[in-house]
Amino acid sequence: MKAVIINGGPRKSGSTMQMLNRAMEGAKDAGADVEMIHLYDDEFTGCRSCFVCKLKNSKTNGVCAIRDSLRPILKKAYDADVIIIGSPVYLSNPTGPAKSFMERLIYPLLSYNPKQGESGEIETGIRRKIVPNGIIYTMGDTKEHTDSINYPIILGEYSRFMKMVFGYGEFLCSYFAYQFNDYSKYDVMDGLEPLRAKQRDEEFPKDLHSAYDLGKRLVEMAKSLVTE
Repeated sequence: MKAVIINGGPRKSGSTMQMLNRAMEGAKDAGADVEMIHLYDDEFTGCRSCFVCKLKNSKTNGVCAIRDSLRPILKKAYDADVIIIGSPVYLSNPTGPAKSFMERLIYPLLSYNPKQGESGEIETGIRRKIVPNGIIYTMGDTKEHTDSINYPIILGEYSRFMKMVFGYGEFLCSYFAYQFNDYSKYDVMDGLEPLRAKQRDEEFPKDLHSAYDLGKRLVEMAKSLVTE
């Protein structure tokens, strides 16, 4: 089993990375060979709408044709048995690099010529194989507020598209992140640091456990697909 973990956040020691590290431990404990990739280490763009991935009878059909530093990362994701993506939430969405990665991973596999599958559903994805995948989001807002402004719908769209092309997709959220080492240096609401510290000490360990379970569960799912 090969699991690829994509860090779409700028930090390598923050909440997102802590969640991804636990997911990596879960995947390893389930028997996977795991590779961690940091998107902020490279420079690339999102989809350029060139449509080369839609050319008939072409080697690029179903594959992003842009030749840049993201190309080998995309290949690793296509070849993987499990994909886990992590990102902080910026302006109600994944980070720019995480979103660009998903654009170029997903869009080439979305069919402009959908067909009816055996179950009767319309298949919109060019599916090579089922790849269990999950997206981990971390954010500074509370669950109560993000639920009220439709975060489950907004963030859930990325997993919906991942499911279209890979046959499965889920997402996990960690809320009210502890953001600064010294809150006195930043222009933030008075009294916020103790509340975030409480969340970090009491709830974040539970989130880390959920991330571990996610990594382990996805690998076990991928194994079961091989033995079916």
